[in-house]
Amino acid sequence: MDIEKIGKIHPTTEELTECSSVKSTPNYNSINTQSTLELVESDEKKQRSFCDRNGSLLIKVLVLTILIGYFLWATYYQVFLLETSLNASLCTGYGFLIILYCLIIYGISYNYLLKPRVLPKVDKHLWKPLVDSIRETKHSALIFYIVFYSGLAIFLIIDTANDRHRLISLSGIMTFMLFGFIMSPFKSQIKWKTILNGMVLQFILALVIIRWPPGEEIFNCIGNKVTTFLGYSVEGAAFVYGDFLIYQQGVFAFKSLCTIYFIGFCINILYYYGIMQKFVSVMGRFYNFWLGTSACESVNSAANIFLGMTEASLLLKPFLPYLTESELHNIMTCGFATTSGTVLAAYISFGANASTLITASVMSAPSALIFSKLMYPETEEPEITIDNVNITTTSFSSVLDAACTGASDAVKMVLNIIAGVIACLSFIYFLNGCLTWFGTLVGFTTPENSWTVNFFVGKLFTPIAFLMGVPWQDCGKVAELIGIKTMVNEFAAFERMSTMVLLPKSKTIATFSICGFANPGSIGIMISALTALIPNRRAVVTKLVFRAAAGGAVVCFMTACIAGLLIPSNKQSS
Repeated sequence: MDIEKIGKIHPTTEELTECSSVKSTPNYNSINTQSTLELVESDEKKQRSFCDRNGSLLIKVLVLTILIGYFLWATYYQVFLLETSLNASLCTGYGFLIILYCLIIYGISYNYLLKPRVLPKVDKHLWKPLVDSIRETKHSALIFYIVFYSGLAIFLIIDTANDRHRLISLSGIMTFMLFGFIMSPFKSQIKWKTILNGMVLQFILALVIIRWPPGEEIFNCIGNKVTTFLGYSVEGAAFVYGDFLIYQQGVFAFKSLCTIYFIGFCINILYYYGIMQKFVSVMGRFYNFWLGTSACESVNSAANIFLGMTEASLLLKPFLPYLTESELHNIMTCGFATTSGTVLAAYISFGANASTLITASVMSAPSALIFSKLMYPETEEPEITIDNVNITTTSFSSVLDAACTGASDAVKMVLNIIAGVIACLSFIYFLNGCLTWFGTLVGFTTPENSWTVNFFVGKLFTPIAFLMGVPWQDCGKVAELIGIKTMVNEFAAFERMSTMVLLPKSKTIATFSICGFANPGSIGIMISALTALIPNRRAVVTKLVFRAAAGGAVVCFMTACIAGLLIPSNKQSS
């Protein structure tokens, strides 16, 4: 082996010592540079973490600053330059802006001050002791009922002094309540406290909305805002389909139903940000406290004010398998008795008053709760309580995803409505043709006396229209509307009402009575939706659905009776 080559490969001892000394000598320049980089990276991490932690707060502060600045600017312009009167602009101008800012301030105060700090102390030291002391007082509920219903009776006696015809509606309420009691399979299980509390709430809402001028103005304002808001969908529809179909012809499928896309778009945005869930939760807790209904029933009833019967059921999807038969009956009854916010615009396009529609939807929710408990009272122990129920969260990836999903889901609803209207109306026209032919054979040949579905249904529902307080000259017409709504759907009924000449009071009562989903098509939708969500309870759903549909229709009649009782006969429509 070549010794020289080996020497070149393996370093000598001196070389190893030299290398070792070189390696052990620290490089102060590199250490300083590395330390500087670490400090810079640490500062960047601190800055990044601060932005990550407070980015949402900074955006909120920025938006709030802009809003406050705009409000001050508008205040200076309206108050000091134009000298605007607040009373004249509460619903349209600067006064309405003040209302909006008050709501914003309340929301901020509730989230950051009232809810975490103030309300828990008020609830612990004031509200709970007060409620407990009232409940422990002997005969406190009985005294309350006597005082309230006696006061209501005195008010009605004085208020109807010159218009006793309105008291017919009171007999209508009693008749429908008797019907619910007769239909109840468990009469001994009825909780009359729930029924009485519900009627108290019904009359309070009616008095505030119908007879109290500020309340009436508020709901008229809300109705006008809803009409204006939904009117923007017409402009969008005109861009797609053209002015001829929308503005000149007013085709139902293109003009009226296109608002459903817009509403579905907006409602999903509210659900994405949790606004609708919070409102529904608050309303549900109120119903649970005042009426004593279960958690799921209360939440579903509150949701039905704005949502359709299937959408409201989806909120409680995880809990549906555990509901009792009475709770399922209640959920279906609320669905049939109320209407969806997505279809209000279609009714408005037929000439229905927006504030009346909103009032009917708000009043029907508690009415459906109590009437359902009258027709099918609770005989089991509910598993889901107000403490363990949580409204399902949305699965949207972004607000844009939520909005687009709402608009695309509306396509299915629009197609279902179009298909249902075409099929049902075609069948009614077929029946009319057959009945007219049979009628001509026995002498019914004139258009006024010809045999039609509307002719027979009008005769059948005329006593119901009379019990609701409809003036006798309009009873036949309103009865016809009720029959069309019951046999076809509410769209056909509102379309027919737009061609009728009715007294203002008759039109209001008719709007209350047909503002609901109790019709054959909705029964099929309800069965399909609930059996898809809870397939193991299909037998229970099919057993109760027709009873719930009848209850939903009667609930609409009851709210119409309350309207007929409180609305003066000479009052003009808003």
